[in-house]
Amino acid sequence: MNKKQAKERIEYLRKTVEYHAKKYYDDDEPEISDFEYDMLMLELRNLEKEYPDLIVDTSMTQHVGGTVKEGFQKVEHKIPLLSMQDIFNIDEIIDYVEKITERAKKENIENKNFVVETKIDGLTASLEYKNGEFVRGSTRGNGLVGEDVTENLKTIKSIPKKLNENIDIEVRGEVFISKKDFEKMNQEREENEEELFANARNAAAGSLRQLDSKITKTRPLDIYVYNVQEINGKEFNSHYEELLYLEKLGFNVNPVKIFCKTVEDVKNAISKIGEDREKLTFGIDGAVIKVDDLKFREVLGTTAKSPRWQIAYKYPPEQKETILKDIICQVGRTGVITPMAILEPVKVAGSTISKTTLHNEDFIKEKGLKIGDTVVIQKAGDVIPEIVKVVENKRTGNEIDFEMPRICPVCGAVAVREEGEAAVRCTGIECSAKLFRNLVHFVSREAMNIDGLGENIINELLERKLINNIEDIYTLSFEDVASLKKNGTKFAQNLINSINASKQNDLYRLITAFGIRHVGAKASKVLARKYRNMDNLANASFEELSQINDIGEVMANSIREFFTQEQTKELIQKLKDAGVNMECLEEQSDDNRFEGKTFVLTGSLELFTRKEAEDIIEKFGGKTSGSVSKKTDYVLAGEDAGSKLTKAQSLGVTIISEAEFKEMIGEK
Repeated sequence: MNKKQAKERIEYLRKTVEYHAKKYYDDDEPEISDFEYDMLMLELRNLEKEYPDLIVDTSMTQHVGGTVKEGFQKVEHKIPLLSMQDIFNIDEIIDYVEKITERAKKENIENKNFVVETKIDGLTASLEYKNGEFVRGSTRGNGLVGEDVTENLKTIKSIPKKLNENIDIEVRGEVFISKKDFEKMNQEREENEEELFANARNAAAGSLRQLDSKITKTRPLDIYVYNVQEINGKEFNSHYEELLYLEKLGFNVNPVKIFCKTVEDVKNAISKIGEDREKLTFGIDGAVIKVDDLKFREVLGTTAKSPRWQIAYKYPPEQKETILKDIICQVGRTGVITPMAILEPVKVAGSTISKTTLHNEDFIKEKGLKIGDTVVIQKAGDVIPEIVKVVENKRTGNEIDFEMPRICPVCGAVAVREEGEAAVRCTGIECSAKLFRNLVHFVSREAMNIDGLGENIINELLERKLINNIEDIYTLSFEDVASLKKNGTKFAQNLINSINASKQNDLYRLITAFGIRHVGAKASKVLARKYRNMDNLANASFEELSQINDIGEVMANSIREFFTQEQTKELIQKLKDAGVNMECLEEQSDDNRFEGKTFVLTGSLELFTRKEAEDIIEKFGGKTSGSVSKKTDYVLAGEDAGSKLTKAQSLGVTIISEAEFKEMIGEK
């Protein structure tokens, strides 16, 4: 490679690394694996080493990645929180240790020892204490300026609020989520149809950098402390001595810290950590080799980006080949159908892998997977098994293409993939795989509003097989309900009364309760007013539905798919038999004085509740919106109206009071 080619490659690598560094450090949404990123950085570093005149200060090899997120106070680090240089093979380890040892001899340093620790896969944090009290915590940021995340760090139980000694100290640690907690988090997110975290590090970083500490509190964050940044009133000679003192103060110190005297000790320590990494309760992305003598560290100093007294060894991800025996589909609680790879069992990173998720049909097509393929798998972040690629040269011609089902494998209802979405979903309302979620929605306040029938009670009813579908709610007996609680007579009577009362609900509530995709409470009211009863709605054509204001083609398609299902027809008939109202109870009006008009409500209303005002507007053919725009016709402003009123004034939107609204609807 000549210098011109090297320059072009360096420029490409810098842009690529900067992009992925931003995704990793700032957005907590990496698009490539740590290993792929490390290899890009390694190539860039080697090229800059070969052509030092091409090095610029803005290169990622010269500074720490990361910026301060908007919304956080900035914290200037008195002692910079620098990153580490990475190495990737044993020869580099030997070379590093030998050079440091040789330098120690020249400087007449007696303590030529090292400490090898696990490189925890998380987010760096600084903790500051005054007189033993926790006063401030911050992220690393760019090493010089970080984010004040004190309130978020206070939610982590393993961070002591008060130390065992009244001392001024700043320590550095790594916030992380354990492997077990991470698996549990992703399992819950999958069930709730939320995007999965790519790895534990991203989950920890995103959780710590939440602007609302209440969200952070719900995340299972932990921390290991591994360094004294600054301390008043005490002096130490060695790093290992510091770690023992940190434990004495009450800190949760990195549990893997191996004292080493020779190159062989360091090699053995790294080998030992590599062998035991799958047994660790937390994820690691390497091992750190640190000089033990603190005064020698001062002699060695730092570069612009990293200390010379420590270096990180990165373990390569373990990959194995196996056979993709089959692809089966599982239906989640929200109806999403997820393909699952069934693999010839193979041991990777200490555990036997026999299956892994394939996410969706796009993932299968991108990887070019066929049933019978030889595939390469690895564990992402030492936790989640994933298929990396197909070994195409091992294909025999007997491999089978896979197609996502268009019929739900559990209930037989139509399965659809809507435009712009990756997921294929079951449309059956009585699908047993998503029954719990459907029941919770059916009885919710916005839908049938059955007070007392919460998630715990629904779970209990399902476990005892007292209900097996939605219509069974209306066949529950007093004795069935009373059996759920000790001395449950009063509870049972209240719940039975609430169930019976729900039979008299307006039609729009039942439409909402069905949970038709894209159809919320507002659209349900539009449909109820338009069709007046359930039979008319069930027989409405796609063309007719799609012409209704606020419905459109996407919603019309969902409505037709729902009402053509045999499950839906059977459910409606059973609800009719149970006495559930199927009629619109709202008085029909030909007065459409607000037709085509959009209202925004803001501030505290005195003459109407917000819901009453919205119902009146909708009754007269208008609609309400939550935000002001040029398309807004009226802003109904109450007391203490805020930014919406200001925006309406700037856009010239008509602003009305409650008194003016009363005149518009014909009330005095």
